[in-house]
Amino acid sequence: MTQSDFFSWNMEQDPVLRSTIVAIVVLDKTPDWDRFVTMMDRATRVVPNFRHKLVPARFGWAPPHWVVDPDFDLSWHLRHLALPEPADLDAVLEVARRCGMEAFDGDRPLWQFTLLDCLAYGKAALVLKVHHSLTDGIGGIRIAAEIVDFAREGTDRGPLPDSPRATSMNALADTVQWDLETGAELARKGVTAIVPTVRRALLNPFRTVQAAASTAIAVVRFARPIPNTFSPVMTQRSLQRRFAVIDVPVAEFHQASRRAGSSINDAFLAALLLGLSKYHDLHHVEVDQLRVTVPVNLRTEADRIGGNRITLVRLALPANVSDPAELMHRISKLIDTLRHDPAVPLSNAIAGAVNLLPTSYLASVFKHVDFIASNVPGSPVPMYVAGAEIERYYAFGPTLGTALNVTLMSHNGTCCVGINADTASVPDLSVMIECLMAGFHSVLAVGTEASFAKTDLTPSWGSRGVVGPGRPETANRR
Repeated sequence: MTQSDFFSWNMEQDPVLRSTIVAIVVLDKTPDWDRFVTMMDRATRVVPNFRHKLVPARFGWAPPHWVVDPDFDLSWHLRHLALPEPADLDAVLEVARRCGMEAFDGDRPLWQFTLLDCLAYGKAALVLKVHHSLTDGIGGIRIAAEIVDFAREGTDRGPLPDSPRATSMNALADTVQWDLETGAELARKGVTAIVPTVRRALLNPFRTVQAAASTAIAVVRFARPIPNTFSPVMTQRSLQRRFAVIDVPVAEFHQASRRAGSSINDAFLAALLLGLSKYHDLHHVEVDQLRVTVPVNLRTEADRIGGNRITLVRLALPANVSDPAELMHRISKLIDTLRHDPAVPLSNAIAGAVNLLPTSYLASVFKHVDFIASNVPGSPVPMYVAGAEIERYYAFGPTLGTALNVTLMSHNGTCCVGINADTASVPDLSVMIECLMAGFHSVLAVGTEASFAKTDLTPSWGSRGVVGPGRPETANRR
């Protein structure tokens, strides 16, 4: 495991920080089961971690090791269920919600795929459950591109690769090797950096000291514990979750962000902040800013398929700006500063240091963040699973101790927005969804002279899918 992968796995010691990714793939019909099984068999050969399980390192001197599961059983990871007819999106979301709340079997590879059929309008759905240590959002899209089809009749991918073979492992030797490789990498980076650092120090010692101090401050800010949430409403944490979805047209969303001179990610964050501000207004509370965790992609083309190549960055964003264009401008400036944060390239080393600390420290780092926002670029072209076309692809990232995770996954002209909410923080999820949709409407209106007040952001099939148990919903709990 890399330090970043171990960081995701290490959180499991506190179930509130559980790092399970769930996704719902809505299909236009039931895929051919035999073709689907073959597709997934290929996936487990192309992506080795799909057949790997975790084995703890001896004495805890290194992260756990990925090893080929000698008892790997594909049929255990693939499930095929028929829901009571006529099942709708709410029924699928209920299955997904329960999957997200269940822990993984640590003695098996960390994934499960469930095919649901007998749905309304002849549709079907896949519920994907993957541990975050297996891959991140961008990595998941790269994996999908390697295994799904780009035509209904199928895609020729050549002969089936050989399956990974179990090899004998000396745990102590493997741990020593990992420590030596990690030390060598740190030494190499240090040697690479020391020559230009010395040169800069000789030419401009004051600026060198200033840069070193800035980096040290950035590292502390990157991983420091947080004493409280900015939100006075979304403060409680629990193990109960509720899922919901929103559909936003990609073209109109792009148009709004371009007209504001911003990116679609800025537009996404602005919509969430406008919605969360309205949610707090309905609870008779004013909030000037909210703290968000944003995954930053560090993946390159040279990186192996699967695994984690992201870092989680926390930042405070304004929640008291009502003009969506102005809010997008402010977010753009803050995100641009974030991209140049000197701590970001050091994230793997920081993760290694944090992994040595008690789980209670991880809790102090994340549990007082208000929400997580993740924007994952998906496929702009149609994709198929064993003869069935993917209509929607909703991702539900882990809350990681925050009140809610909102993940935007673009797919073939639609921004599929998945909301994973902690019911203790957001007991009135239907109210929250109405507020978030209002935030998206406000941002969309920037892109056109016409009002988007009547634009339907609910999914074309079923309701917007607010499901799961919780306390009675109210907008006046304070």
